[in-house]
Amino acid sequence: MSIHQNPWSRRKFVSTLTGAGALMFMNPPLMWAFEGEEDPKVAAIVAKIMGIDTHNHIDVPLNASELPGPKLDLISEFKKSGLLAISMTFAVDYQKLPNVGDAYNRFIAGLDAMDVVLKTNNIKRSLNLDDLNTAKKAGKPTVIQSVEGCHFLEGHADRVQIAYDRGLRQLGLLHDNDASVPLGDVYTNLVKFGGLTQLGTDVIKECDRLGILVDLAHASNDTINAALKVATKPVLISHTGLDTQLGQNPFMAKMMKPRLVSKEQAKIVADAGGVIGVWTHLADTPLEYAQNIRAMVDVMGIDHVCIGTDTKLTPSYRSPNDKREGPKPEGNNDKPQSGKPENKGGDKGSERVGERTNGAWKDQKAGFYYAVVDALLKTGFNEGEIAKIGGDNFCRIFDAATKGHK
Repeated sequence: MSIHQNPWSRRKFVSTLTGAGALMFMNPPLMWAFEGEEDPKVAAIVAKIMGIDTHNHIDVPLNASELPGPKLDLISEFKKSGLLAISMTFAVDYQKLPNVGDAYNRFIAGLDAMDVVLKTNNIKRSLNLDDLNTAKKAGKPTVIQSVEGCHFLEGHADRVQIAYDRGLRQLGLLHDNDASVPLGDVYTNLVKFGGLTQLGTDVIKECDRLGILVDLAHASNDTINAALKVATKPVLISHTGLDTQLGQNPFMAKMMKPRLVSKEQAKIVADAGGVIGVWTHLADTPLEYAQNIRAMVDVMGIDHVCIGTDTKLTPSYRSPNDKREGPKPEGNNDKPQSGKPENKGGDKGSERVGERTNGAWKDQKAGFYYAVVDALLKTGFNEGEIAKIGGDNFCRIFDAATKGHK
């Protein structure tokens, strides 16, 4: 079956979710507590619609000996941001994984640490759309558990079931480094596998069977296109941008361009019913970020774009046993938004601009989602369109992936 024969075509997928069924994404207005300089009009929109960041790193220990790690005030960062939910993610491949079991043990330790973070902040994981709607009505932030890269599988597709049982509902197939048994070609690495591998195929089928949303961020075009032929549900590419939107920094533009998607590839994803998250990288202001979203919408259509910042709500964490010279905190993305060096100590005072969600831009005073909604309004989007970008588009594919599963 060709990509354009995918049963979740753009037209079919969108049409099945219009009319009465679309009402499940709308909730009665709920006024979040907010602080600072948020405009009342913006705050009212934020309170009414869902705000979901589909790729947000929460740094936690990945070594069992360091658990539970520092106490994180996740709830306060949520309230400041205006977001309802994040896809709470981490990656295990920032350190070498020389031994069988290293990746799996780091994965389990990360989930154990996140269990503690959620418990101490009285936050629950959302396992399906009903859970997201319940959280919205109650005015309580929530998370969708994710992981970036399937290194923990170590060749065993049946471990997807273990991840599912631990509450994982969004699975990123790839990250920067190849897994011990690779799943496909990473877009920043030399082509080795011709796209999706057999393990990658098996994992997508497991996700479809269990009810997990597949995230194809970091995948090459050939890997994405092969995955679209296998998947029976719409897929997510949680964090990227158009390769025409390179920002003002030539150094960053050169480094980031391999991580961006072409207009042609974005259209293929949209035609298969998928959604792409636009990250905050390569945008020095909220208005530039909104313009990057506009560029993606102009290519894919309003029903296929979402927010995926690749930032962190909470502070960096670095293992005390990490002896490396360069700064690369546990679980943190290592692609700085500017030419400034990465934060080495993890202390708030030395964090780079763009590292934290509520500090995505220099001199940012409003919480993240308030700043984004304000910028989207100024870019010409109306409230209904902002609702789609801010959360409803993600909700549609999350529901398609998880509906009918526990």
